[in-house]
Amino acid sequence: MNKPDLRRTGLTDALGRRISYLRISVTDRCDLRCRYCMAERMTFLPKDQVLTLEEIALLADLFIARGVRKIRLTGGEPLVRRDIVDLVRRIGRHLDEGLDELTLTTNGTRLAQHAEALFDAGVRRINVSLDSRDPERFAHVTRNGDIRPVIEGLAAAKAAGLAVKINMVALKGINEDEILSMLQWCDREGFDLTLIETMPLGETGEDRTDHYLPLTQVVEQLRLHHELLPIAHRTGGPSRYHAVEGMGVRLGLITPLTNNFCADCNRMRMTCEGKIFMCLGHEDHVDLKTAFREGGVDAVQPLIDRALRLKPASHDFRIGGNAPAAAVNRHMSVTGG
Repeated sequence: MNKPDLRRTGLTDALGRRISYLRISVTDRCDLRCRYCMAERMTFLPKDQVLTLEEIALLADLFIARGVRKIRLTGGEPLVRRDIVDLVRRIGRHLDEGLDELTLTTNGTRLAQHAEALFDAGVRRINVSLDSRDPERFAHVTRNGDIRPVIEGLAAAKAAGLAVKINMVALKGINEDEILSMLQWCDREGFDLTLIETMPLGETGEDRTDHYLPLTQVVEQLRLHHELLPIAHRTGGPSRYHAVEGMGVRLGLITPLTNNFCADCNRMRMTCEGKIFMCLGHEDHVDLKTAFREGGVDAVQPLIDRALRLKPASHDFRIGGNAPAAAVNRHMSVTGG
């Protein structure tokens, strides 16, 4: 494979937004089946359609050479991918040499086995998806998942020195009465907490309207207990953070439905089969895999330029009324969030 052409730099879309953040889905597979994310029975990609870890690493090299400063590895569940830590080490070599941060989003089920190795490879901060600390609720949301390895994984992450942010999808009638206690628990544990509105991605067999909870309502309820003060803290993604009176925890809000955040989008997403999606809420994409396998980096460069030209101004997520059940056909697990 050719090395990245360093003469060709810069990632700026047609609207002048600087792209500095790449999310890479290393697998579409997951060991849980969260109701808002996946269907109960999923069909996953065959192995020959998935990029090898070496191909992912070489494409990451290219994006870093063109100005990406932060990479997040996602899935599916990234820690189910065999030899994932080898990829983390490979990309981690760029830290302080073009790359500012390498992070990972996980469901935590395999975190206990990998926490120390992730830290040693250069990861300093992770996001862990956890929608309930109640074992029965956790099993319901994840379709029979076991919360115990997740709690063990969180303990291992703390012990390894990883900063942890909990990602909690706010779900009406399921976990809305647990949000305050989750915030309090995160404060005690030294974690941050980000609340997320459910997104209409892929058919899951569930009616998202039944469980859609606007974060405007959540904030109103939390303010009955604590003052929330907007702060300038940013982690590169769409979350907008608040300090919580009397607590050390930072509270993030991701609001794709109630408060569109696309004007300053700095992200692209690459799936495990080498497709670049310019927006989570659109089907438009460019396919790097064939070009890369046939022509290497030089064949990929014009496709990235095309993706930048096609990046839309915003998503169009809607729930309820005449809105379709899913804004796009692909599941969240395919694109990596």
